[in-house]
Amino acid sequence: MAEGNLSRYVKLTKEQAPADITPGELNQPVQVPELNVKTCIECGQPLPASYESPADEPWTTGICGCCQDPDVCWTGLFCPCVLFGRNVESLKEEIPWTNACVCHAIFVEGGITLAAATAMFNGYVDPNTIRLFAEGLLFAWWICGIYNGLFREELQRKYHLQDSPCDPCMVHCCMHWCALCQEHREMKGHLSDNAVAAMTIVNPPPVQEMKTDEGRKSTSSSSSGNGDELPRSTNFEIQQL
Repeated sequence: MAEGNLSRYVKLTKEQAPADITPGELNQPVQVPELNVKTCIECGQPLPASYESPADEPWTTGICGCCQDPDVCWTGLFCPCVLFGRNVESLKEEIPWTNACVCHAIFVEGGITLAAATAMFNGYVDPNTIRLFAEGLLFAWWICGIYNGLFREELQRKYHLQDSPCDPCMVHCCMHWCALCQEHREMKGHLSDNAVAAMTIVNPPPVQEMKTDEGRKSTSSSSSGNGDELPRSTNFEIQQL
C-alpha cells in the first residue's frame, strides 16, 4: 500500500472482552426522529416540521345551539362537571373522566356554592371580607376559564376549527355552559363521521370440478346401464365479483 493512501480500517491492538448482553436486548425498537414526519392527508407527501394546518373549518353547531341536543343540554345545565369529564376523556384517553369531573366540581361548582353562601350572609359578614371573597372567586373563575380554554384549543387544533365566536379562554369565561355543550356536540359529530361502515360480506363462488375423459366415459357407461336414466348436467355460472 502506498504511503499517501491511508487505510480506512482500524487495527485492533488488543482483544475485546465479551460484553454481557441480556436476551432480547438487541431486538428493541429504535426510534428514528427523521422518520416521524407529518404527511399530507390528500397525497401522503411528507410535510415540513414547521407546517401547521390552517384553522379555517367552521363548527358544525353554533355556540347557542344547545337545544339541538336536549340530552347534552340538560347534562350541561345541571351536571356540567360530568359533561366536562366526558369531553376531556374523549379528547385525551389517558385522562379518566372522573378526575376531570372532580376537578371541575371542586373549582367551578364549589366556587358557585361559595358565592351563593357569601351573598346569603351579606348582612352578617364584614364588607371587607365579602369583597375579599368576591375577588378570590373572580380570580378562580378566570383561572378555570383558562384551564377549560386550553382543552378547547386542543379540540380546535385536532379538527382545524376556527375561533368561534372569540378566543377559547374568553368563550369559557363568558359562556362556559354553552361552550361545554358545543364541544360535546362537535366531538360527537366527528366520532359519528369517523365510524367504520358496515362490512359487506361476499360469499365465494361454489367449488368447480373438472372431469377428465375417463371420468366422462365411466359416467356415460353407468348411465347407460341404468336404462333410460339420463346423465345429469350441471350448469356453472361465473359471476363477476
